[in-house]
Amino acid sequence: MFQNSGLSLEQAPPISVVFRFFLAGSLFGIFGGVWLMMNGGSALDSSDSAGVVMTHILTLGVMLPFMFGALEQMLPVLGGVVIREPVKTAIRTQYPMLVGTIVLLCALRTSSPEAYLVAAILLSLAIVPISLKILSSLLAVKSHSSSSRGMGLALFNLLLLLFIALRLLAARNGLGGGEYYPELKSAHIAFGLYGWIALLIVSVSFQVIEMFYVAKAYPPALSHYLPPSLVILAIANLIGALHYPPLMPWLEGAMQLALLIYAIYTLERLYRRKRRAPDTTVRFWMLSMLSLSLSMLISIASKIFTPAPELEILNYILYFSFASGVLFAMTYKIVPFLTWFHLSSEGYLDAPMMHEVISPAYGKYHLWIELATILLAILSIFVPALWTLTGASMALSFIWLTIAVGGAWRKYLYTHRHSKRFDMGSFRL
Repeated sequence: MFQNSGLSLEQAPPISVVFRFFLAGSLFGIFGGVWLMMNGGSALDSSDSAGVVMTHILTLGVMLPFMFGALEQMLPVLGGVVIREPVKTAIRTQYPMLVGTIVLLCALRTSSPEAYLVAAILLSLAIVPISLKILSSLLAVKSHSSSSRGMGLALFNLLLLLFIALRLLAARNGLGGGEYYPELKSAHIAFGLYGWIALLIVSVSFQVIEMFYVAKAYPPALSHYLPPSLVILAIANLIGALHYPPLMPWLEGAMQLALLIYAIYTLERLYRRKRRAPDTTVRFWMLSMLSLSLSMLISIASKIFTPAPELEILNYILYFSFASGVLFAMTYKIVPFLTWFHLSSEGYLDAPMMHEVISPAYGKYHLWIELATILLAILSIFVPALWTLTGASMALSFIWLTIAVGGAWRKYLYTHRHSKRFDMGSFRL
């Protein structure tokens, strides 16, 4: 998988760094399922405080930790970037991120000005230093791939997204700018969905789809121009929110059309991949791209026709299915590889092979759980009594993931404690 990249143990961050981020994101995913059980369909209603909380559970609680965990691991591979002091950086990022996210969720529910202030400080302390650190390392790299360039742009957009969020918090607390609040909120959502989450996934996929699945490379025009185009459109959308709101639907529509084209290309590459061996992570990617395609079609159609509330909830479900599908696929690729790579690089003779860390059957069962969750969520739009079951299924999906990551960590620690290392000094010529 990563062998051709020349990755060494010195370049890779300690395995605990990545696993801590992944476990934190999984636990928030479980909480998201519980929140859905407690609040039903209102948890997916953007006009309801329960829906705003749910959105931030999924973005800050789930996606952000997984993003930083994956970046810590993949930047040495895709960007040639090694983050110095990875353990200290992870600790300084994760703790304020966890506490800040929890405080923000409470603030969104209670509208407490003091909680908003504490959340703003903690999340800024979590996001800004690590983002600037990674960006400065990326700027020092002389030659970039489309993936590394796109990941840098996604981090830049994350900083802008944080700035917009702070501006919204100031407006909510009566510190000015309230007249632009609806437009700024819309730009904030577009920035988060397309300029951060989608841009990061797009950028990673340009190299991952070809490398993991021996698929045909993306067209150079798409891989080269799509990431900066999403950045430009997202920034233009923000400017439009402040100066010319009628332009916003056109800019959002352009981003949605670009992502629809990307999803179709990705599905075609996955379908025609050269590595035809059964692989659950391919199914997760296909599910993700199919969900993105349908979500973008609904979003574009909503610009033309007045959408029904049920369609808006369906779009919410599909977009999260897109993001979570990639998240699950990447976790089931990264975690087994990391466990094997670290143990074998450290000289443990009986290091478990990747299929022994997480069995292919385990990932297949998770795929069925995820499909059931999506189907239940869609049915719940029309049969509200099913929302509780949908939340339980979502919680089970992330419990399943937590067990997989936690089990891999336990195997790593067990091998460390109970296995013998290969001693090069025992050889004599």
